[in-house]
Amino acid sequence: MDKYKAIPRGFMTIGEVAGKMDVTVRTLQHYDREGLLIPSAMSEGGRRLYTDKDIVKLHQILSLKHLGFSLNDIKNRLIPLDTPAEIADILMEQAATVKQKIESLSESLRELEVLREEVLQMQSVDFKKYADIIVNLQMKNDFYWLIKHFDDQTLDHIRSHFDKDSGMAFMNTFMQLQDEAIRLQNAGVPADSDEGQNFAKSYWDMIMDFTGGDTSMLPRLIELGQFQNTNPKWKEIQDIANGYIEQALDIYFSRLGVDPFQGGNKEETE
Repeated sequence: MDKYKAIPRGFMTIGEVAGKMDVTVRTLQHYDREGLLIPSAMSEGGRRLYTDKDIVKLHQILSLKHLGFSLNDIKNRLIPLDTPAEIADILMEQAATVKQKIESLSESLRELEVLREEVLQMQSVDFKKYADIIVNLQMKNDFYWLIKHFDDQTLDHIRSHFDKDSGMAFMNTFMQLQDEAIRLQNAGVPADSDEGQNFAKSYWDMIMDFTGGDTSMLPRLIELGQFQNTNPKWKEIQDIANGYIEQALDIYFSRLGVDPFQGGNKEETE
């Protein structure tokens, strides 16, 4: 049959090229359809025939693919270029893209390692919490580890009241107020001063924003505050901040004549 006639001298079949260049026949067929590597000839039986020149071009394509260029980039952006400067610019753009991918993969690796540790500590399988931890890692929330201690009701509240943007805004507010508590403590600002009480109001407003005014959540938040991170530096910072926060809030509630953790007005309960 014509299909199996001897291959002319100096030509190679698609199978021979595939084996020589360690690619699949299907890949070469795809390059042909895309107009990226058209064989130099066709046999009488319709078989693709390649020359050494085609091998050189294929080597160039595979090398550029190795650098992360897509076939479209190679065909429409690189090959038509005429000057070294133009090619250098494209290579610089690709280098920036690869660098971004490396950074993204490095971050994904960090998140995988952190999530693995959290999974081992949780003592239960809970993919909802896994997802919440991942989201908080993406938000750069250093308190992601608290999530494993949240009960389902609290987590449902957070999911229904906060999206990624509002959650990030809340965390920024929390961190700013924590830093402010440490500043006030270190500066020796009395908790019963105007500055201390203005801080207390801001902190309580933040809590009310978090709970949506639902004071039934307060006991669970207090319980969460009793968990300790194993990082000594973090614990030291928290102890300083919480010491001032608790003192300022006690005075704030006393002046208002209310105890939100008991419910109702102090005068009414006495």
